[in-house]
Amino acid sequence: MPMQTTGSLRIALAAALVATAALSVLPGCAVTRGQSTVGEYIDDASITTAVKAKFVESKSVEAVAIKVETLNGTVMLSGFAKSQNERAEAERLTWSVKGVKAVRNELAVRP
Repeated sequence: MPMQTTGSLRIALAAALVATAALSVLPGCAVTRGQSTVGEYIDDASITTAVKAKFVESKSVEAVAIKVETLNGTVMLSGFAKSQNERAEAERLTWSVKGVKAVRNELAVRP
């Protein structure tokens, strides 16, 4: 076989392996998170990203101090806020994101 054909065969084989792995892993992520579809997992990831973006845009919320996790549209905020106002603003910004069904605000206010 010429070298070019062998290289093309290797690329095609690698692409097939990556595609197979992706199809195996993505549904696995949804199952381990207790969700029924990959679409729900992607929706949750989109919500998390949108909430974090709101925090970064806001001058009154310290984005790096707040962890955001989403499961089935319920967003959990954890970490630390500098004040009760920052804690409330983080929750308000979270509710403003499309797709949010509930918010669990577990932010602790640092004294």
